[in-house]
Amino acid sequence: MTILDKLKAGIASGLLRDLHGVIASHAGQIVLEHYLTARDEAWGRPLGEVNFGPQMLHDLRSVTKSIVGLLYGIALDRGQVPPPDAPLMPHFPEYPDLAAAPERQRLTVGHALTMTLGLEWDEERPYTDPLNSEIAMEMAPDRYRFVLDRPVVAEPGTRWIYSGGSVALVGELIRRGTGQSLPQFAKEALFEPLGITDFVWAAGDDGVPSAASGLRLNSRDLLRIGQLVLAKGQWQGRTIISQAWIEASLTPAIDTGDGLAYSRLWFIGEDATTALPGSHPWVAGFGNGGQRLWLMPDAGIAAVIFSGKYNARDAWVTPTRIWREIILPNIGA
Repeated sequence: MTILDKLKAGIASGLLRDLHGVIASHAGQIVLEHYLTARDEAWGRPLGEVNFGPQMLHDLRSVTKSIVGLLYGIALDRGQVPPPDAPLMPHFPEYPDLAAAPERQRLTVGHALTMTLGLEWDEERPYTDPLNSEIAMEMAPDRYRFVLDRPVVAEPGTRWIYSGGSVALVGELIRRGTGQSLPQFAKEALFEPLGITDFVWAAGDDGVPSAASGLRLNSRDLLRIGQLVLAKGQWQGRTIISQAWIEASLTPAIDTGDGLAYSRLWFIGEDATTALPGSHPWVAGFGNGGQRLWLMPDAGIAAVIFSGKYNARDAWVTPTRIWREIILPNIGA
């Protein structure tokens, strides 16, 4: 059986549910690509039945965060944003009352990039719950004050707390440093150099593009971004992102508490693959509903998985099965 046959068999068996599309590459060559027809939505807005394909835009949800991490690296390479070890609060001077608090003076940009600010944040609640911190941030009159004013629950740098608010701060640092909106900077600095021409970046009611979850791309373009990371920031002989930023992003900074690590808006883990002996590290962007950008640098493997099981706690099952049972055992064998 080919790798595509195995994927189709998994779908037919009912083990791979709510899948919208899969594309994977090895050593820069596409080795698997398959799409289905299913119901979908765009940032909660129903789209009805969609016939998915390689050019169809799809919510990335929190995979957006990993793209923002790359954008911060580009802006830093250009000297437009502060380095990770820079204090955070001086870059939000409109909140002098918060900046005066000693416990917040220890916050750095790096803490925002690694979700280790130590500030209270709850995204365990469903995203349909107004008490979910990301939803509450979207509804707040000032999203940045809302984030920075959360109660301190841990020493900065010591505890990982999943936080769309951290990424909102990173996105705002990019906007302030570059003088461009997040979509404008992404288009100029990342998308156009890669030949990506079609994207949508959803914004909140205040008009601010969501750095945490707002990006829509097609599968091939997201795979292209993954291949850029595998190439350590090089694309067709041009440096898009410095190798130093890529390498730092792939180096674990903090344990997440569930067997994974995290660094600069990327999850990091380890799995075995037939492409190489033994286990090897992977990095990934994870998004609500089963969206995935999975990369195994040592093996040169990149994979994009789009799914439609939004707001479900078991949405991780299908993409994880595809990665571990279809892609890794059958690429490079």
